[in-house]
Amino acid sequence: MLFDLDGVLLDSEGQYSIFWEQMEKEYPTGVPDFANYIKGFHLTRILGYFPDEDVRQQVLDKLTVFERNMKFEFFPGALDFVRQLRQAGIPLAIVTSSDRKKMEELYRQHPEFPTLFDKIITGDMVSKAKPDPECFLVAAKQIGVPIEDCIVFEDSRNGLIAGRESGARVIGIATTLKREVVAPLCDLLADAVSELTVEQVLKKQ
Repeated sequence: MLFDLDGVLLDSEGQYSIFWEQMEKEYPTGVPDFANYIKGFHLTRILGYFPDEDVRQQVLDKLTVFERNMKFEFFPGALDFVRQLRQAGIPLAIVTSSDRKKMEELYRQHPEFPTLFDKIITGDMVSKAKPDPECFLVAAKQIGVPIEDCIVFEDSRNGLIAGRESGARVIGIATTLKREVVAPLCDLLADAVSELTVEQVLKKQ
């Protein structure tokens, strides 16, 4: 099981949308609907939309302060579902575009979190961001499971496309996008991971 983090397990996408909308106002990129467009991109790619080096550093500094003050909250029941999968002996990985600095802050607030997964793949561990499937292929290799035997949990368009392109089965979580947007990009649709059961996600469609 390969889990995206923000918008799937972590209820943080709304906070990030507000932050990136503010950055777009302060340092216009010219990209329409910038905050939504960049969902699923790793930070290096996002910063690339700010061509001035000084501006990039200002944005990065503000992001560091923002994440330091964020309260990372998980969707109700999300970690219970992960624990059920772990108890069933299923290899688990996090596949996130987040960098290690953000993850360290998450671990500080939730020390148990990294113990629930066999591997955690961050954005700085791959060379190509979603919608490229590299991150999921790397995760599958690291947990020792063929990608065609993996299941991806994703909420963003870029992540859903990456999951599909990887060859994994994709479960779409409609927290960030509307159900009608997510549905064509996944094999199974849910409004939250807490709606799912181990038996349901393992069942071949």
